[in-house]
Amino acid sequence: MSVAKKLAHKAEAVKGGAKKAAGRATGDRALEAEGRTDQVKGNTKHAGAKVKDALRP
Repeated sequence: MSVAKKLAHKAEAVKGGAKKAAGRATGDRALEAEGRTDQVKGNTKHAGAKVKDALRP
């Protein structure tokens, strides 16, 4: 997996965390939920990339 893709996945997780925090601070539950979703997607993709790299010979 390329470094650019790994960084993109990590950036998605960080962006989700920021959205979640902004939603919490403003009381916007929809934004908080969207941020949580983005964070989980980014973390999942990042973990998948790590597993894929570990399985390569």
